[in-house]
Amino acid sequence: MRFFILTFFSLLIFTSEAVAQTLPLQKRQKYLIDSIEVTGLKSFNPQTVISYSGLRKGQTIQFPGDQVSSVINKLWNLDLFSDINFYAKKITDKSITLQIEIEELPTLNEVKINGVKKNKMQNILKETELDKGKKLSESFLTNTKNYITNKFKKEGYLNAKVNIRNIEDSTQINTLNLLINIDKGERVKISDINFIGNEKFKKKILISKLKNVKEKKFYRFWKKSKYIPDEYIEDKENLIDFFKEKGYRDARILSDTVVVNKDNTLTINFEVEEGNRYYFGNIDFIGNAAYTDRQLATVLGIKKGDTYNGILLKERIADDTKPDGEDLTNLYQNSGYLFSNINAVEVSAENDTINFEIRVNEGKLASFNKISVVGNDKTNDHVIFRELRTKPGELYSKDKVVRTVRELGQLGFFDAEQITPDFKNVDPNAGTVDIEFGLVEAGASQIELQGGYGGGGFIGTLGFSFNNFSMRNIFNKESYKPVPSGDGQRLSLRLQSSQFYNTYSFTFVEPWLGGRQPVQFSTSLSKTNQFRYDFFTGRADKSQSFEISSISLGLAKRLSVPDDYFLLSQAITYQYFNLNNYFTGLFTFGDGVSNNINYTVTLSRNNTYTNPIFPLGGSNFSISGKFSPPYSLFNKVDYSALGNNAEFQTVDAQGQRVPDQSKIDQEKFKFLEFYKIKFSGSWFTRIVDKLVLRTQVDFGFLGTYNNEKGDIPFERFYVGGDGMNNTFALDGREVISLRGYPNFSLSSREGSTVYNKFTVELRYPITLKPSASIYGTSYMESGRGYQGFRNFNPFNAQRSAGFGVRIFMPAFGLLGIDFAYGFDNADPSNRAPNGWETHFTIGQQF
Repeated sequence: MRFFILTFFSLLIFTSEAVAQTLPLQKRQKYLIDSIEVTGLKSFNPQTVISYSGLRKGQTIQFPGDQVSSVINKLWNLDLFSDINFYAKKITDKSITLQIEIEELPTLNEVKINGVKKNKMQNILKETELDKGKKLSESFLTNTKNYITNKFKKEGYLNAKVNIRNIEDSTQINTLNLLINIDKGERVKISDINFIGNEKFKKKILISKLKNVKEKKFYRFWKKSKYIPDEYIEDKENLIDFFKEKGYRDARILSDTVVVNKDNTLTINFEVEEGNRYYFGNIDFIGNAAYTDRQLATVLGIKKGDTYNGILLKERIADDTKPDGEDLTNLYQNSGYLFSNINAVEVSAENDTINFEIRVNEGKLASFNKISVVGNDKTNDHVIFRELRTKPGELYSKDKVVRTVRELGQLGFFDAEQITPDFKNVDPNAGTVDIEFGLVEAGASQIELQGGYGGGGFIGTLGFSFNNFSMRNIFNKESYKPVPSGDGQRLSLRLQSSQFYNTYSFTFVEPWLGGRQPVQFSTSLSKTNQFRYDFFTGRADKSQSFEISSISLGLAKRLSVPDDYFLLSQAITYQYFNLNNYFTGLFTFGDGVSNNINYTVTLSRNNTYTNPIFPLGGSNFSISGKFSPPYSLFNKVDYSALGNNAEFQTVDAQGQRVPDQSKIDQEKFKFLEFYKIKFSGSWFTRIVDKLVLRTQVDFGFLGTYNNEKGDIPFERFYVGGDGMNNTFALDGREVISLRGYPNFSLSSREGSTVYNKFTVELRYPITLKPSASIYGTSYMESGRGYQGFRNFNPFNAQRSAGFGVRIFMPAFGLLGIDFAYGFDNADPSNRAPNGWETHFTIGQQF
């Protein structure tokens, strides 16, 4: 409590001899402060308290008055004192001596918690802010006790008891140690849930509608049986909603009781009244001018005679869980009617039929006025504004606002969870609205710097990936913070070297070539040298090498038909393979060169939203074709008869001339001739809250124009494992992940020309903060690689299931660990399951 003595007509004054006398005071008299004394202090300096009060010697003060109350409130708001008294110690005609009597709050030194595990103890300390140096008030200790008690009750420990003891610390002045004893008791579980009065629905069905309150069952491990009052109230509402969805509009819970059993379990009894089943009657639209009754009825999707469903009716008018849902409100909101209002009203009920009026107040058409962005400290405005779908002067559209949030989130430069459209200056009379998009910059660059021992020697890696680069400022010294950034370009550099190989790569992407249209230009260069391992010396043999050089140029354009989520990408790539005495079995020849000139075209559609790391909905698919020129149509070479040509023959041990397969293959694959078709599709479905179901289908096929040349030994698919690219695989292979099996184990040694893969995955985020996004995943997968389309059988595949964690940090990208169980064996002839595999991943492999 706050205690202070103020008397308007008399004041108790203590003289230096402690003799009290009563002196008359003039109402609201002003005095000059002669001195200020502070008493009762233990750890604070008197001058510190005087400084906090704002009073000073020589200051004029009205006493009594509001100024005194203000000083006391100021001291109270510091939360440092448990009692404050304010006295006038001496008063003359013009001066006053003030005395502030203080009782300090004790300071916390140490906290000891008994009755819980160490990790739980750390959480309690963090959540209750029991930090060293904390000032301890009675209200704070009471709130702490209540918080800890309720925390365990929410976990089902209804009999939890918490005791907090204050122990004086003799080593320090006015300091306390706290001893918190927690007795959780046993978790109170629900043994039975009973229903009385239910005739239309069985107990099993009604219990399934209780999302939080569950009976104790030995087989239920995914949802614990516990009683939490708030969740219990929520489940009663869920139960009534279920009845309404089935047409029982008048259903209600007559009574519900929670009985404590002798074995410390609970029995919950519901007495329900289902009432009669109702049906929709006439549904009339009132006040609509922009849309006809037929158009609105089509969107509403409810017809006369349908079973009454109040929840569905509410969602078809306005579904708050789906910002882009197909409902009446969004229909109007997407057509400029920002100020529209739609309500469903029951106008009559005839027997079991309910007639409705959908009353529409369209309001005035609205348009976007001022569009602004805030929070972009690094990213230049033009990079953001070119992604905005909301243009000043255009008719308001909720869909454009939602789409803008998605596009900004997909850039990867901002925290997608914190993009907020703030509606400002909404003027129904003028029909205008200003929108300010609030952004929070996120790290867009990544660095890879590592060294280690592997492959028989030291391996060093240096990589940079700048995802918001600015090429135009590359010669501007002032823009290096630490690199030129803000123009939305992507620049990647990577160098890796050991005594056995070295590789260099460079990639640059400009997403808006010319700055006016979303046409993406990309180019990449890379070169790799691989040296053969010498088993005698244990070192690299530089006389046996394999070199691969490549260059690629690409253009990608956002389409407008069928919609602007589609992207058409095209690229031309040239690869040069040079084998010098490199006989490893990796290829069918060890000396010679091979050229790979190909054209790739890809049609993709990505409407996932909003966070590219953790999409909550939408889909992402692509179909691509990779084609080399059909050289065999023009060179008139009979590849089936090459073995009859002396140029492609050798002499065997018997002195006979026989075909030299290495030379034949060198001729066949001097220019690679092939086509490659791939499809990948992912669908994201939000189940509840942020629990997301991802389903994915992948397929790939490598074919040849000329059967006499056969399938090329390059560009093949290698299925199985973590999906990480093998450093030593220089043959253009594509590594396809399938967890639960060793790397590449579901393809032959030469690789596969056909593969398919199916994935079903549940994801749930632990945190989606800018510094680190973490989510857990559980999944089932099946797939394998096949040699030739004749052997392709999608039902003859290896299966697996598992769980894992993904961690995305802006500076390092996506990291993950998976534990997967292979139900089959990589060898089809072996029926034993492959068992558990652990996979570590870097990058988005799945």
